[in-house]
Amino acid sequence: MPKGRESGMPDDAYWQTFFNPECMVSRLDCAGDHDVVEFGCGYGTFTLPAAKSVTGRVLALDIDPEMVADTARKAVAEGLPNVCAQVRDFVADGSGVPEGAAGYVMLFNILHIERPVSLLQEARRALRPGGKAGIIHWRSDIQTPRGPSLEIRPTPDQCRAWGEAAGLEFVRLEPLCCCSWHWGLVMRRPG
Repeated sequence: MPKGRESGMPDDAYWQTFFNPECMVSRLDCAGDHDVVEFGCGYGTFTLPAAKSVTGRVLALDIDPEMVADTARKAVAEGLPNVCAQVRDFVADGSGVPEGAAGYVMLFNILHIERPVSLLQEARRALRPGGKAGIIHWRSDIQTPRGPSLEIRPTPDQCRAWGEAAGLEFVRLEPLCCCSWHWGLVMRRPG
């Protein structure tokens, strides 16, 4: 299964230095009494804080079996039985989640892939009416230590337009003062 363009990851310890995941998950409205679908869990950087902030299940999807195994191992080590990590090519095959099953979806550092609107359509499909989508990406207005090349790095305005084309409504742009390398966006499924 091929990964999306420029989706390689550095080692886990270095990756963790770029984020304050607890703050980011909180500021992007993840917490609540609902299930979460995470598109591209990577090392579980955001999976674990999300699992601690919801009463439902966190379905952590990734195309890379090693990332999925690492996320699952960390969830067990932290005593988080509500994490279900699965190997899945969600770009090609969708999330496998029934329509309207999730109250929240995470699209963190992934919308530089080749077909972002298709992924956002799948996120919308998975969300229940009123459910929210949290989006983050690397900033393009400053130098960042990682992230995809600037020519494919999406801006907040692009992601908002893509989300709206996929049938999501804009809620707000979140500057993420807790993480200077990223911006955040919250959108929701109408209803």
